[in-house]
Amino acid sequence: MTATDRAAPSAPATQPDHLDFDLRPSDFVHWQLELDGDIATLRMNVQEEQGLSPDYQLKLNSYDLGVDIELCNAIQWLRFTHPEVRCLVLTGSLDRVFCAGANIVMLRSSAHAFKVNFCKYTNETRLSLEDASLNGGFKTLAALNGTASGGGYELALAADRILLVDDRNSAVSHPEVPLLGVLPGTGGLTRMVDKRKIRRDRADLFNTTAEGVKGKKAVKWNLVDAVAPLSKFDDAVAKHSRELADTLPEHTEADGVELARLEPVFTHDSIVYRYVRVALDHKARSASITLSLPQESGPSTADDAKAAGSDWWIFRAFRELDDALLHLRLEYLEIGTITLHVRGEAQVALDTDELLAAETEVPFVNEVRHFIKRVLKRVDLTSRTFFAIVDEGSAFAGTFLELALAADRSYVLNDPDHPVTLGVSAMNGGPYPMSNGLTRLQTRFLGEPEKVQEVLEAAGSFDADTADELGLATVAPDIIDWEDELRLALEERVAFSPDALTGMEANLRFAGPETMETKIFGRLSAWQNWIFQRPNAVGERGALQCYGTPNRPEINYDRV
Repeated sequence: MTATDRAAPSAPATQPDHLDFDLRPSDFVHWQLELDGDIATLRMNVQEEQGLSPDYQLKLNSYDLGVDIELCNAIQWLRFTHPEVRCLVLTGSLDRVFCAGANIVMLRSSAHAFKVNFCKYTNETRLSLEDASLNGGFKTLAALNGTASGGGYELALAADRILLVDDRNSAVSHPEVPLLGVLPGTGGLTRMVDKRKIRRDRADLFNTTAEGVKGKKAVKWNLVDAVAPLSKFDDAVAKHSRELADTLPEHTEADGVELARLEPVFTHDSIVYRYVRVALDHKARSASITLSLPQESGPSTADDAKAAGSDWWIFRAFRELDDALLHLRLEYLEIGTITLHVRGEAQVALDTDELLAAETEVPFVNEVRHFIKRVLKRVDLTSRTFFAIVDEGSAFAGTFLELALAADRSYVLNDPDHPVTLGVSAMNGGPYPMSNGLTRLQTRFLGEPEKVQEVLEAAGSFDADTADELGLATVAPDIIDWEDELRLALEERVAFSPDALTGMEANLRFAGPETMETKIFGRLSAWQNWIFQRPNAVGERGALQCYGTPNRPEINYDRV
């Protein structure tokens, strides 16, 4: 029995002039979510005239940011509200088309910063699919009912298995290099060689052949896992989705948690949530993000946390932080420097960490832990300067210490008349890895690995002196120098070139081993960022500008 998942309608979460990153299946315009026991099907049915801008039409299931916001929310909804799902089928509703990728007119008509942030968000969404697979949520089958090109094929590459219809017409392709003068921007190049381990020479030929590859050749080259004729495609989808579902143990909890809407309040100089407040200083091109802990730690057992659901304070706080980061990325481009503050009692955070760290058979708690991990990665990957401000009344402890470790610098007030409390918990020892596969402590002390254990052995709360001795403070001034130290640091930072800072921060944040994730966000994003500014792609007669017009691109063939 199949049923379309619906949530009770409610008021929009944000004002009309702000993007809404907090959607429900009942809000979806471009995707249709269906449930059948432990298998969910998400059908891409992009409405051409309902893009985020009236300047383009989303033909052939091409997508813009709005389409991807819905996809991200669908993944989130399944993980929390439908824990019974063990396999997600991604497919299309159009005849002979799965997805034509990112909308070309949208890309060429968008500002440079939007293009880069769009690609980053889309990359993070695809990684959330892989996170669901790796961490017991669900497996994903990309059931390509027609051609998947560009970003459409990149979405398929994020799945655990790819099934392509064999109708003598449908192909997978990456036409960006030959047709647009840009790169597949959402991880396709990296996943081909790192994840699917496709031979380099075949990958080279594929990525420079605009029409792509179809049928048995696509299977032979490992571009897809299987093909099926149109007459047997539905049966093949059922077979492969069942096989993938059965690779995971049956989920014992059939009842999930409804995600309450965040409903931020926007003013000219603030974004306000329940636990998170963003104060905007447009003139200074800076902002502060303050997370306020409750007075009591709340649930002490996994069952109590499940009963609290999306109102469990730590879950709600990190959902709010995630939403705030997305608004800052896409709507407040002039804000380049952000100070991070955590207010409350450190013990509240440490008590909650005991529950997060405990072994539990309640999937909800595990999902919350993985969600916090993804939000912390969002901080790491946000192209803004972050300074953690640890002063009197701060509670950078355990999970919240991760925010200070994620920051580019941490300023710790070290004055006996203004005591400061920080803290370490088991959550700092592994549950929140960065994109490089290391913890933030391991990354911080890459040259002094013995310091990691020293910090972890200081479990519990401690003062500013200890924090400084442990290497957790960048600068630890007393009260006399505190205000001047911060003022000078912030004034200096906002005076630097934001382009240089973005490049510097991205290089410094991910010390250690390179992984598929760091390649996608470092190597790929850096090159795409550069290419999106080059006249060969976006100049008046660049390939991206000329695509779909009678004009031929003019290419400067000098190698740089």
